[in-house]
Amino acid sequence: MIHFIGAGPGDPELLTVKGKRLIDGADVIIYAGSLVNEKVLDGRRPSAKVYNSAYMNLEEVLKVMEESAKAGLDVARVHTGDPSIFGAIREQMDALDALGLDYEVIPGVSSFLGVAASLKKEYTLPGVSQTVILTRMEGRTPVPEKEKLADLAKHQATMIIFLSVGMIDELAKTLIPAYGENVPAAVVYKATWEDEKIVRGTLADIAVKVREAGITKTALTVVGNFLGSDYELSKLYDKTFTTEFREGRP
Repeated sequence: MIHFIGAGPGDPELLTVKGKRLIDGADVIIYAGSLVNEKVLDGRRPSAKVYNSAYMNLEEVLKVMEESAKAGLDVARVHTGDPSIFGAIREQMDALDALGLDYEVIPGVSSFLGVAASLKKEYTLPGVSQTVILTRMEGRTPVPEKEKLADLAKHQATMIIFLSVGMIDELAKTLIPAYGENVPAAVVYKATWEDEKIVRGTLADIAVKVREAGITKTALTVVGNFLGSDYELSKLYDKTFTTEFREGRP
């Protein structure tokens, strides 16, 4: 069996119990070494064959999975965060379907969730934002025309931008017309890792602060008033707001 496993944002203790069990018991491990913390492999079997997919193309990865699965071996395909977000697993799964090979997907803790934890913030504050946009800047890989960053920014929702910190100047300039210069912004480098860095500012100064911190990759940018201090209290715990569990209580 082939197991696609989300390895979490970096901290090896944020690997799910199921993911750890499958990695530790795998005969073959293919991990995204450019982003996955290698410590998540520490409990692996001594006999396990380990491949770093950072040095492999799609055909090479599929060849290892196919040969291993046909030999009756358990394969752990380890992706960073949760593999469903910028994980490029659809093309792998479609290829395995065509080959008639069984697989399963084990979800993981995405880096954007690790960022919220590191910042000690909530993305969906009442009266501020109830929508979270996960996106990225257009770079070597284009984005659909209807998903241009400037158009998404018009909603002024909580925005989380992947794979774009290397273009932080352009990113800030693109967002300012919709959000304004003073909207809070933060960049988190390697969230939950031991060498994590957090840079806080506004769209007016975040680019300068990020350059001063020397951050050029492996970071998420978050933008929105959820980073501020003004919001409404949740109705969930409001004593005047009834629910099926608090109906009729004084």
